Parts: sequence; structure tokens; C-alpha cells
Amino acid sequence: MTDKATEISKLLAPTVASLGVELMGAEYLPSPGGAVLRLYIDVPADDVTIDADGEPRSVTIEECEAVSREVSAQLDVEDPISGNYTLEVSSPGIDRPLFTLPHYQRFVGETAKVTLRLPQDGRRRLQGRIERVEGDTVVFLLDGKEFPVSVENIDKARIVPDWVALGLAPSKPGAHPKADKAGGDKRPARQKTKSTNKPAADKPTRAE
Repeated sequence: MTDKATEISKLLAPTVASLGVELMGAEYLPSPGGAVLRLYIDVPADDVTIDADGEPRSVTIEECEAVSREVSAQLDVEDPISGNYTLEVSSPGIDRPLFTLPHYQRFVGETAKVTLRLPQDGRRRLQGRIERVEGDTVVFLLDGKEFPVSVENIDKARIVPDWVALGLAPSKPGAHPKADKAGGDKRPARQKTKSTNKPAADKPTRAE
């Protein structure tokens, strides 16, 4: 995460936790026309609740909307972002982002796509299996060789889904993937228009 995203995550994490979900991390994407602040929330790692379908509980649209309302109010008071911005609150999705060392530890054995802050061995981007976590270093397996990366040098990282294992891609020629199982991120969006002195009234708009 960027320094601004880290700052905002620390600020908002207690509020999100009070709503029964966990703030995984944030993405802060500034642009001349207005920044985007994207928050990723998930069920706490120690939550073993099973839903009516016998599956582990997952984040609902209603929880995304509740988090959006609460953190929007907090951001108006704390005012950590100058200028206009759009707030998005999302579940992690199948290609979930990774922000912290515990995230990498949790998904050891999975494949991740990673963008580095600074080039390492001539690479800015890599895709490899998460082998293990050692201290503040994540060890990936690339082309049969280990590639250790300090977590501080990771700008962005996402899990690469195994579409075949999920039943969403053909496993052999002639097979047909199952449809409509991947789902999408749940992202209620609130666009914040702010003046130089203070934030304007909150007028949420829903993204299409």
C-alpha cells in the first residue's frame, strides 16, 4: 500500500472492526479529476460461521453499504484527503488483494501476481507461487527458483485464481466452463465533492 493508503487504513480499521468485518487494506488512487479510495473488507480470519448453504460466511452487500456509510462520516470529520474523491467499499473477490504478511502466510501455496515498488533483479512485475514467509520477506517460486521479496518493496499483489479448480475454465479441450460462479466485487461508491475549507454535504451515488 502507498503511505496515504496505509495512513487511511490505520485510521479506519477500528470503525470497520466495530461493524463485525475486517479492513484488509486500502488503495488510494489520486488523479487530476478526483481520487479513488478503495477499501477491501473481509470476514475476520477467526470467524468460522457457516451460512445456510454450508459455506463459510462471506461479506454481504449490506455489510459493504454499512461500512461505506460509517467510514464516509468518519472521513468527513477526520478529513485525511484533500480535494474530490470517490469512496468504494469492496469484498475481496476471487482474485483477492494481499496487503500484509499474514495475508501471504494465509495463502502459501497459491499463485500471486505482484508489482514491485523498486526493480529487483531487473523485474518490476512477477507472477509466482507463494512459498513461505520469513520475517518481513515473502519468498516466491519463479521458474523453479526462489525469489525473496521484502514486503516493503511490494506495491500491489493479488491472488491468481485457479479457474480450472474453481470450475470456471475448461480442464481439457472441448470442455465448457461453468457460468455465473465467479461473482463480482461489491462496491457501493460514494463520490465526495469537497471545497478548499470543508467537505460538502455527503451525496452518495451508486456506481454502475
